[in-house]
Amino acid sequence: MTQPASPARPAEPKSAPAQRPSALRTLRVDVRTLSLLGVLAVLVVIGGITQPDSFLDTDNLQLVLTQASVIGVVTVGMTFVIISGGIDLSVGAIVALASVWATTVATQEYGFAGILFTAILVGLACGLVNGLLIAYGGVVPFIATLAMLASGRGLALQITDGNTQMVTVDSVLKLGERDSYLLGIPPLVLVFAAVTVLGWLVLNRTTFGRRSVAVGGNAEAARLAGIDVRRQRLYLYLLSGLCCGIAAFLLIVLSGSGQNTNGNLYELDAIAAAIIGGTLLTGGRGTVVGSVLGVLIFITIQNIFALNNLETATQQIAKGAIIVAAVLVQRRTANTTS
Repeated sequence: MTQPASPARPAEPKSAPAQRPSALRTLRVDVRTLSLLGVLAVLVVIGGITQPDSFLDTDNLQLVLTQASVIGVVTVGMTFVIISGGIDLSVGAIVALASVWATTVATQEYGFAGILFTAILVGLACGLVNGLLIAYGGVVPFIATLAMLASGRGLALQITDGNTQMVTVDSVLKLGERDSYLLGIPPLVLVFAAVTVLGWLVLNRTTFGRRSVAVGGNAEAARLAGIDVRRQRLYLYLLSGLCCGIAAFLLIVLSGSGQNTNGNLYELDAIAAAIIGGTLLTGGRGTVVGSVLGVLIFITIQNIFALNNLETATQQIAKGAIIVAAVLVQRRTANTTS
């Protein structure tokens, strides 16, 4: 009597290959972060060698971090937008519009709270318009945010009539004074640090962050997985507008005024910093830490050039070369891992 054939054993799942891409991505992120830290360290050494008395001075280092705070907050919001596969060319104009709207005579009558909340509300309103046009209106992000750039700059000019609006609220001005420093750290830097930490947590530890990456990686697959892609994009542009509003308030504290020229070329600096930090322009990948390091690298270069009395044109050429190099590295990395 023959024994019945035993059923075939199911093949054991091959877990190693499935985990390898994740491990490689983690390794690439770590290597990229270490590389950016290395570049920043080299720049610090160069600054210390060329201008040892000025660059390494405590006041100058505080200035570098303070200048990085404004554009850094904008870059955090821009990073989320680019990760989702979008772009926001209007961040500089939103900063300008929020800063002048928050420094009008009528707004300053409400004091510190009036300036702060007005700047944030204007940023959110602009982000809402961008998000509605892109997510529900079907307008291409490049076109929608370009229109907001033009409109925001025009409205800011109309509000100020080309004049500088000086801040008269003492509680706002005191934030930029040395007496308000906490353990030698300017309040603007503390706000920047808080926004960076919150941005990192949202991107890496929340469903919102995972959905943003999924939408940028493959919007159709994200939709089939149950993600409301349109609503997610709306939220992302609201987040970008919120960051612009916060940055506008920081700029008001830093300059003590509101001008229609505020935030000039912030969109280019924010996009460049995000690219340097490893955020893909095609979406689906990016880090808040990398973007922040990109900001610090650009601000440090700007500071070294200023201390050595080098021309602004040379600085722009160097910045452009860094951007091109970063994009080439991104393409090489993508081709190697594909």
